[in-house]
Amino acid sequence: MFIIVGLGNPGKEYEGTRHNVGFEVIDRIAEKYNIAVDGKKHRALIGKGMIGGQKVILAKPQTYMNLSGESVRSLLDYYKVDETEELLVIYDDISLENGQIRIRAKGSAGGHNGIKNIIAHLNGQVFPRIKVGVGEKPPRYDLADYVLGHFSKAEQELMEEGYDHALHAAEQIIDGEITAAMNEYNRTKKEV
Repeated sequence: MFIIVGLGNPGKEYEGTRHNVGFEVIDRIAEKYNIAVDGKKHRALIGKGMIGGQKVILAKPQTYMNLSGESVRSLLDYYKVDETEELLVIYDDISLENGQIRIRAKGSAGGHNGIKNIIAHLNGQVFPRIKVGVGEKPPRYDLADYVLGHFSKAEQELMEEGYDHALHAAEQIIDGEITAAMNEYNRTKKEV
């Protein structure tokens, strides 16, 4: 079984913001695999389904970003999965260009409060993750205002491509192909 967690903040006012790209990717996966993410358990909206012959649980924590670890810990304990092999966390990253993705099997929080909280609740940082780039914060811009802001039309087009790439990478990771996913996506975008 695989638990795929997309990070974000609950509530209409946060829909479509940079901080909610994890929710956006979960929605894409749910749509493609016809999984209803409408159950309320473990302080998350969850849905159960199958991807490539593998049982999956899609989860959108409802704890707000900074307490994401509470929901993730509860999910892992209940379903008894190994976070190093069967957990995938998808979230926003301001150090990547809009729509660029980066895959890691482990690593630090890199200043991301949602990941910081998950690491604290798991007592470790070894779990697969997909970072979805939301672009660098402009100078003298408040970080919270930036990540809670919305994308421009041009940025949104890049994000749509990023969501598709994140969906494809998630499929590879579920299939046991994290190295292939890293080789495909962990390179800088080349100018055309």
